[in-house]
Amino acid sequence: MRDTRRAARRFVESVQFDDTGALLRFCGCLLLAAAVAFLPEWQGLEPAARRCLFVLLLAAGLWATEAIPGFAVAFLVIGLSILLLGRPDGVFAAADEPDRWQIFIAPFASPLIWLFLAGFILAEAAARTGLDRTLASMVFRAAGTSATSVLVAAMGITFVLSMFMSNTATAAMMITVIAPLLATLPPGHVFRPALPLAIALAANLGGMGTLVGTPPNAIAAGFMSTAGTPLSFTGWMLLGLPPALLLAACLGAFIVRRYGARGLMLDQRVLETVQASDTRAPLWQQGVVVLVFITTLSLWIFGSAPAAVVAFVPITVLSVTGVIGIAEIRQLRWDVLILMAGGLSLGVAVTATGLAGWLVESLSLTGLGLIGAAFAFALLTAGLSNFMSNTAAANILVPLGAAAAMGVGGAPGVLPVIIALSASTAMCLPIATPPNAIAYSTGELRASAFLVPGLVLAILTPLLTVPWVSWLLPLID
Repeated sequence: MRDTRRAARRFVESVQFDDTGALLRFCGCLLLAAAVAFLPEWQGLEPAARRCLFVLLLAAGLWATEAIPGFAVAFLVIGLSILLLGRPDGVFAAADEPDRWQIFIAPFASPLIWLFLAGFILAEAAARTGLDRTLASMVFRAAGTSATSVLVAAMGITFVLSMFMSNTATAAMMITVIAPLLATLPPGHVFRPALPLAIALAANLGGMGTLVGTPPNAIAAGFMSTAGTPLSFTGWMLLGLPPALLLAACLGAFIVRRYGARGLMLDQRVLETVQASDTRAPLWQQGVVVLVFITTLSLWIFGSAPAAVVAFVPITVLSVTGVIGIAEIRQLRWDVLILMAGGLSLGVAVTATGLAGWLVESLSLTGLGLIGAAFAFALLTAGLSNFMSNTAAANILVPLGAAAAMGVGGAPGVLPVIIALSASTAMCLPIATPPNAIAYSTGELRASAFLVPGLVLAILTPLLTVPWVSWLLPLID
């Protein structure tokens, strides 16, 4: 059985930019952003905030239309912020502040960037040593041959791995694992779509559980740190993991009922044979990865050291021992880290120029109250994330949510956390998330298979996260 993880990655990244169409979209976004930012006489909008509004609108348009790659938009945001705001012309940076521009590149050294880098390295080490498949095989063997048990096992291991690994890599690996098992079912069998769908949904939801689970979490945590209310690794797990588990349980029950898993027995012998022969690294390297993972996770949850400091345990140990080599370092998702840094830089600009406060006042969110604003941002985030990268959606909405939370009298981190959690639940379309696209590429699912669970999530997520986060976050702070 060939390894389809690289094939799945190629599928996700296979969209090529048409030069003419991309140029037209870029110019359209540029002209529209300039027209909205500079032509009207916006009351109360200072010159620095007006320039920042242009950068925000341009970035939002480019991220939404994908006229250029997401990481390129992040670089553009930083460059324009330095050009329009960082130079000492008196609009934002005064003549006696020649180094003010450095606040826009400081996010590249943010502790959250290092925290996410540690997560990427742990995930790459698990994939390189075959530890991810070994763990999946053990779980499947323990599940037995009941279709319900296999489905629960698939969702469970996918959910757990996605808490610490890229959900794209996790979904691709799990699709590879279940391929032999799907082959034992006759074509058109009612259960064939169940496993790919369950894996995609669990991969998306698992990212809600930890700070390193998905970039929107780190973006929200970054703004909380800026606001003076940093959130620990354990604190995020308390906020994100319970709603994620409840949502996963609801979707699991739906899939079991919808795809007739009750009473169905499956043949796992082919799967176990493939897994047993798939380990590609020495056993000692797997042992090193297990030890480093347990140590890192224990320090993140129970230790007193900052999470970013603990992140250097896997970064250092896995590199020095040779578990991670130069080839693996080159394969890391540096574009995601750049995208995160660009989003954090945009947030710095939106906050420092006063644009966030002006937007909140202009949108009249104060009448909604904290709960109303939370529901509005949750639904808006889920809607946007179905059509654009959830990281890009978080980059745009988290700064606004942070300002809106203060404008409606709530804790500054409530809306950013809810936005981040909602970004992981946008699953109505095959293109909404990479795990959805990977599951759809198996040919076992119709596009409509994602619609019902996606709508269920869109409704349940605000109902669960808004009261939970609104109640718990002030206690954690």
